[in-house]
Amino acid sequence: MLSADFLHLSQDVALVNAHADLFHLDVMDGTFVPNISFGFPVIDAIASEATKPLDVHLMIVEPWKYIERVGKTGAAMVSFHLEATRSAGLSGEDRTSETLALARSLGMQAGLVINPDVPVEDLFPYLEEVDFVLIMSVFAGFGGQKFIPESLDRIATLREEIRRRGLSVQIEVDGGVSPSNAAALREAGADILVAGSSVFKAADPAAAITALRGL
Repeated sequence: MLSADFLHLSQDVALVNAHADLFHLDVMDGTFVPNISFGFPVIDAIASEATKPLDVHLMIVEPWKYIERVGKTGAAMVSFHLEATRSAGLSGEDRTSETLALARSLGMQAGLVINPDVPVEDLFPYLEEVDFVLIMSVFAGFGGQKFIPESLDRIATLREEIRRRGLSVQIEVDGGVSPSNAAALREAGADILVAGSSVFKAADPAAAITALRGL
């Protein structure tokens, strides 16, 4: 939804309700990432008209402070960056497991996110604690970036580890996703594709969604 028309947000919410599977909501704080997006008033407004599940992606410092508030929006999924929780605060304490457990205790699916410069193997210690993982195929913070091709190998490596352990963890991919790479992403092992600019900036957004889902 970061690429939606915020002057006419209701019509883009209706588009997602009619044609897509979920709402992906990027929350940026201007500290963890060099940009600010939107907060809970916008999420609550979208939730009031959404008939598809909300997937809230927290690109923020100290995400554990906001998990309960995300739960109050009715979100089905919430994810946060491993970089923000594994060395948290002055003590350097790893609060990843604690934050995942909190999200799940509130009835949400819990996900971990990593940027392209974080080794995908860093997710392995937490795979038994997550419902999904989000691989950023661009650097978090801005929409409209170009897809990083090396993401395909990262997804395949992660999918192989999930299979090896016999887990049902889903792989979500966000960043530069379009009909031109959707098939390759699915072949590499992705389950959920997040598309912003390639949908909302398309001449026919509904057709763009159909194209992504058909690949």
